[in-house]
Amino acid sequence: MEKKGKLIIVSNRLPISVSKKAGKISFQRSIGGLATGLASFYKEYDSLWVGWPGIAYEKIREDFQQVKKELKKDKCVPVALPQSLVEQFYHGFCNKTIWPLFHYFPNYAVFSDTLWNAYKKGNELFAEALEDILRPGDTVWIHDFHLMLLPRLLRESIEDLSIGFFLHIPFPSSEIFRLMPWRDEVLEGLLGADLVGFHTADYVGHFLSSVRRILGYENSFNQILAENRMIQADVFPMGIDYKTFKAAVGTDEVKAEIERIKRRVGDSKVIISVDRLDYTKGLLHRLEAFERFLDRYPKWRGKVTFILLVVPSRVGVEQYAKLKKNLDEMVGRINGKYDTIGWIPIWYLYRSVPQSVLSALYAIGDVALITPIRDGMNLVAKEYVASKIDGNGVLVLGELAGAAREMGEAIIVSPLDRSGVADAIKQALEMPSEEKALRISAMQKRLERYDVVRWARDFMERLTHTKEKQAMFMGKKLAGRDEAALVKTYASAHNRVLFLDYDGTLVGFRDKPEKAMPDKELLEILERLTRQKATEIVIVSGRDPYTLQNWFSSLKVNIIAEHGVWLKEIDGDWEMIELLDSEWKEKVRPILELYTDRTPGSFIEEKEFSLVWHYRRCDPILATVRSRELKDALLQLIANLEIGVLEGNKVIEIKNTSINKGRAILHWLARKDYDFMFVAGDDWTDEDMFEVLPDWAYSIKIGFGISKARYRLDSPFELRQILMKLASIKGK
Repeated sequence: MEKKGKLIIVSNRLPISVSKKAGKISFQRSIGGLATGLASFYKEYDSLWVGWPGIAYEKIREDFQQVKKELKKDKCVPVALPQSLVEQFYHGFCNKTIWPLFHYFPNYAVFSDTLWNAYKKGNELFAEALEDILRPGDTVWIHDFHLMLLPRLLRESIEDLSIGFFLHIPFPSSEIFRLMPWRDEVLEGLLGADLVGFHTADYVGHFLSSVRRILGYENSFNQILAENRMIQADVFPMGIDYKTFKAAVGTDEVKAEIERIKRRVGDSKVIISVDRLDYTKGLLHRLEAFERFLDRYPKWRGKVTFILLVVPSRVGVEQYAKLKKNLDEMVGRINGKYDTIGWIPIWYLYRSVPQSVLSALYAIGDVALITPIRDGMNLVAKEYVASKIDGNGVLVLGELAGAAREMGEAIIVSPLDRSGVADAIKQALEMPSEEKALRISAMQKRLERYDVVRWARDFMERLTHTKEKQAMFMGKKLAGRDEAALVKTYASAHNRVLFLDYDGTLVGFRDKPEKAMPDKELLEILERLTRQKATEIVIVSGRDPYTLQNWFSSLKVNIIAEHGVWLKEIDGDWEMIELLDSEWKEKVRPILELYTDRTPGSFIEEKEFSLVWHYRRCDPILATVRSRELKDALLQLIANLEIGVLEGNKVIEIKNTSINKGRAILHWLARKDYDFMFVAGDDWTDEDMFEVLPDWAYSIKIGFGISKARYRLDSPFELRQILMKLASIKGK
């Protein structure tokens, strides 16, 4: 990948944490997860890592410059967050609103304007810190749910950035996501990125569905067309530092821990479970499943030990305190029910442990029981598999963990099916050694190939590819020197012609076609242009002649109606480009009526020589399905007729194939030698005009998409700005 500019990684936390005790500042490197995985990767680049250092700004205000200087040695830049914002931004909106909602616990979610404003402020402070660092051409890789507004903020403040975003938690279904009152702002924030990455195809699908249903932006092949930009959404299942976890098992420190644990458990088979204390992890259901296993299969009593490692999390939060209480009580109840002299069914460890102890647990575990109710990926499952260098282990994995999508050799279970999990534990404990080795080996090969560095490089390569594809779609923006050259050429020309498409070009789209009538500003611009004796204006539209004449009767303009069926010169009468019949309508109309009945919000517009099916006001998902079905049905029906199907912006039009806008404008091009030609259009019906123009003509695509036009503009507003400049030219 060609490295252009700097690479800036942005996450809520830096890979180095800062603390202050007794007036002394200390720095501690983070262990595990994103920080460890990307530590070597980001140092390969001209890069920086931007994030919160883990301590409120008030506590290090006097030492902040020293902190910045020390962190700079590790290519890190701290973001200063005051304590009040940490509470409402991180502990508040992030953990009390986004976390439960995105993990399908909407009853736990808190919807507070105060917390939302803190979330916005937190993202703005990150944006301010980045604005001092970023330059055009840089690449920004933003991580996780804390910073979902940041891509848009950066896009609006700095030009020519490559922006990637990766979500490390699930993205919920649109029905769950739309419960958030600020859903539009969050989606718009994410769409500021060029590439949005997720762990699984399910999350990508939910994201695309939300974008379509809530914002109305269409997508195809995971590409979203929004505000004249193409945004790619894609799947990147995060890997682990495979070699590190594999090598750790052979170190003296880990070997000593393995021996210590073996002396305690004796000949018992070992089931391990490693999780943070969180309601999304399914800890209580897992314990109930283990209890059912002991009930159903009494021969295993005294022969298996369940080591339950729970890492403290969000101490003091009511839901977590309640979960901890229930967990303590359930462990005590199960142990009291089954324990004997010399055997305790559950070893319950509520603490953080060193990496050496964690690796030892992975190595000694005959079975890893990982059954979250919902989890973005769950790297513990991958770490366990990487640590089984002897191949003697079985992974029992909940189907709602992202890792289940790529670790099919595990025993996949429903986390809420206690009996199913109990049976899976028995299957795992009694699995033949050969089968264990085959399953583990297959997963290990996959994890080794697609480790965390490969994951990061894959994402960055896809981001580069996305930017290249955007350039292909976008074309060259008409601005700067090109715009100045256009104005200069126009001013010196003796015979000018401007072919101007109407809907989507001169005016924006409306939910009903009749509402998109020309406004006062547009009429004034066109009137000023018509005063220039050397300039001819041709309005080109798919609308019917009556509507166009009614709208523009006060102006000395030429008009093309119904995509080229009708022509009208200034002060002339309407003429047909060729004689047409409309008998085919009787065959086509019943099909359109059927799909109108089946698609609430759609309607039929009938013109003299065409039929148009509009679906702008329909449910986006249903409209996409119905429009495809209708197009297929029409193509079969008209196979032997000389009519065609045109797809416009939320419309399908059926008309004679011999007629198009390109053929219509030839009527003007054939009668005079113009030394200035200007054509503007927004959809593929306008491509016929671009195609018949000479190479030197100014052809303008309004909006986003591949086009034969030489230049592009983002919106009708930008086109009007240029037309105003042309209208202001004095003289000819």
